[in-house]
Amino acid sequence: MSLTGKHILSSDQFDRPTLERLFELADLLRPVARGEQVTRVLEGAVMGSLFFEASTRTRLSCDSAFMRLGGSVSHSTGFAITSISKGESLADTSRVVSGYFDIIVMRHPEEQAVYEFAAATNIPVVNGGNGAGEHPTQALLDLYALSREFGRVGRTIDGARVALVGDLKHGRTVHSLVKLLSLYRDLTIVCVSPAELPMPGELLDLAARRGHRVEQTDSPKQGLPGADLVYTTRLQTERFADSVAPYSEEFRVDAALLAEVGGPDTVIMHPLPRDSRPGANDLSTDLNRDPRLAIFRQTDSGIPVRMALFASVMGVEGLIAESLRPATWHRPEYIGPDDAPFYRNHGA
Repeated sequence: MSLTGKHILSSDQFDRPTLERLFELADLLRPVARGEQVTRVLEGAVMGSLFFEASTRTRLSCDSAFMRLGGSVSHSTGFAITSISKGESLADTSRVVSGYFDIIVMRHPEEQAVYEFAAATNIPVVNGGNGAGEHPTQALLDLYALSREFGRVGRTIDGARVALVGDLKHGRTVHSLVKLLSLYRDLTIVCVSPAELPMPGELLDLAARRGHRVEQTDSPKQGLPGADLVYTTRLQTERFADSVAPYSEEFRVDAALLAEVGGPDTVIMHPLPRDSRPGANDLSTDLNRDPRLAIFRQTDSGIPVRMALFASVMGVEGLIAESLRPATWHRPEYIGPDDAPFYRNHGA
């Protein structure tokens, strides 16, 4: 399936062969993402970065990915500095800015906004997060990172036991991830959430229809044993109309819990940001030096995966291999003090 010229709005759009081609291209682009090689296949192209909701990783990594392909980026952040604050419709905004850019990445707090925006433009729109709906580029990088983590210990995603932990009702990253995971074979997907924050039923039904075993529990101690992947998410407080109580202590994924229910090769992931404030009971920093913690290897995957996606949508993926050349600047060692011992030997 060709992605050239396509909007990227939902994980529904992908099939497994397309994922595999994207991941092969991401492998090729890893040295570019690290600043070790250079390509200019998108020289002259301009990306519009329209974020109507807060972002660190998605906005910056999309920008970096597009610029490392040789393109340039123009920003608009928040409602107040756009003409939407003057009453302009999303459709009018979309039609106007489509004359300025070659591709747009958009984040918006309302689920339907990205679809309305995409319907009004003739250039590709990439969903950078639409409310509590989806986050397809995050799911792509999560799956790519997971395939590398499993590959390190000689296994594949097929047949894995996956535990998704936290606010599964509002967590757009897990919504997109379940859709992509369901393209694999023979999974057990364990949804671990407070009773009032379950995974949407249509996503559970999708996974079941595709032949996967689906389990639900409100107890991490019951849901995590035997998991090959523990994917935790923070409480999405911005999605609640009223204040909400934080996770109970049993939802704190920390060294003590993993010592009790984790395995030696359990992969621990989180889409970030994790809430490190006292009492938040999110993914604990006491796991930072645990080699099973993959969150920074996970974020590192965002650049090559988004580069692969942009190159595919812009139709230049076939030009990359011959365009690569060594970078000429100094590049520091690509590891940090908290990185696992195998990081240097197996790559980020």
